[in-house]
Amino acid sequence: MFNVGDKIVYPMHGAGTIDSIEEKDILGEKQSYYILKMPGEVKVMIPTAKAEEVGVRNIIDKESAEKVIGILEQDETTMDKNWNKRYRDNMEKMKSGNIYEVADVVRNLSFKQKEKGLSTGEKKMLNNAKQILISELVLAEHSTKDEVEELVENKINTSFRTFRSEEINKESIVNKFIPFEGTDSTVNE
Repeated sequence: MFNVGDKIVYPMHGAGTIDSIEEKDILGEKQSYYILKMPGEVKVMIPTAKAEEVGVRNIIDKESAEKVIGILEQDETTMDKNWNKRYRDNMEKMKSGNIYEVADVVRNLSFKQKEKGLSTGEKKMLNNAKQILISELVLAEHSTKDEVEELVENKINTSFRTFRSEEINKESIVNKFIPFEGTDSTVNE
C-alpha cells in the first residue's frame, strides 16, 4: 500500500506523486483510488486494490537513475527488421514498467529515427517512451523536465555519434568521391 506523497510509477503512463487516496462511487461500485498527480497537471486514478497487479511501483533511486543514463550511452540492442514484430517487442518492454527496458526503447528508436526515420506508430511510441522515462528521472534526480529532456537528448546524440559516426562518415565519403549515374551534371562529355 502506498501513501499520500509517495512517488510512484504507473506503467505506460509514467511517474507522479500520490496527491490523495479517495473513495469513489463509479457505476454503483465504491472503490478506493490513488489520485496520482503527473507532470503537466494531469491526474490519474488508480484503483488501490489493483495497483500491484497493474505494476505500480516506487520510483527508482538516484543510483538507479545513473544506470538508466548509462543505458542511453550504450549502442543500440538488436531489434527485429520486421516493423510489426519490433513494435510488439518494444510495446512489451514498455508495458513491463521496467525503467531500464523503457530506456532501451528510447535509445533504440532514437537511433532508428536518426538513421532512417520512423513510422507514425513508432514515432508515437518513442514520444510516449520518452515521456515515461523523463517523468521518472525528473522525480529521481530532483530535477526539472527541461534539464532531464536536455540530458536525455545529449546522451543519445553523443552515443549515436560514438557508435554510428564511422558508418555515416564512410557513407558520405563514398558519395562524395564516386558520383553515381545521373547525379553529376557538371561532367564534360
